[in-house]
Amino acid sequence: MDHTQIMGVINITPDSFYDGGRIQTPEAARTHAERLRQEGADWLDIGGESSRPGADPIGVDEELRRVVPVLEALSGVGLPLSIDTYRAETARRALALGATMVNDISALRSDPDMPGVVAESGCWCVLMHMQGTPRNMQEAPKYGDVVSDICAFFEERMEAVSRAGVREERIWLDPGFCFGKTVEHNLEMLRRLPEFKKFGRPVLIGTSNKSTIGKVLDVPVEDRLEGTAATVAIAVFQGADGLRVHDVKAMKRVARMSEAIRDGRG
Repeated sequence: MDHTQIMGVINITPDSFYDGGRIQTPEAARTHAERLRQEGADWLDIGGESSRPGADPIGVDEELRRVVPVLEALSGVGLPLSIDTYRAETARRALALGATMVNDISALRSDPDMPGVVAESGCWCVLMHMQGTPRNMQEAPKYGDVVSDICAFFEERMEAVSRAGVREERIWLDPGFCFGKTVEHNLEMLRRLPEFKKFGRPVLIGTSNKSTIGKVLDVPVEDRLEGTAATVAIAVFQGADGLRVHDVKAMKRVARMSEAIRDGRG
């Protein structure tokens, strides 16, 4: 990749931790998508279910009710679309409507049909690490060594999905910042991010406005822009290939400046 990919978030949810309820109609989603495109997004990630700590799952019918009209509205927006789901039926519908990536917080574990859907379509997929489920992941996360344990998880999941027919060259890896990790775990993951590169696959990092930033800086969710910028700069300098962010314009600038320093080019 010639530069770090910027994935702009579009949540069609009433309860996401940062932007829940902000986008409630397909028209609003289209307007937001156009703005993210103009600000420099490389991807748009569409989600219909909140994965914030303590969140209760919704049913597939409700997820489809939320995301299908938005995917239809984003046809022709000019950016590749990712569907943030762990349900095979939602992924299948999204891919039929033009999505080219499945971003699965369960790393294709939750739904036994998901590996087959991804394999058959040949789409990109994100395998994310999460200890537990969104409902309980932050209750008492424990690791022997957080980075080594996540690497072992990636190795197992890559082997499992490859056996199911998913092409290795279509896999992205996401260590799951704030998904079943303490503040210390998250900071260590960023410091040791290069260790995730040993698999030869793109690494996606999603730190945007998350609780670790709030705890370190003692700031509310609406006041975490600078903290997010620091994590983005470190992630890029450490070799992240993709950044999943809410504030595309600001974080793209941070990423480009970080790349210039890292690579020694103006």
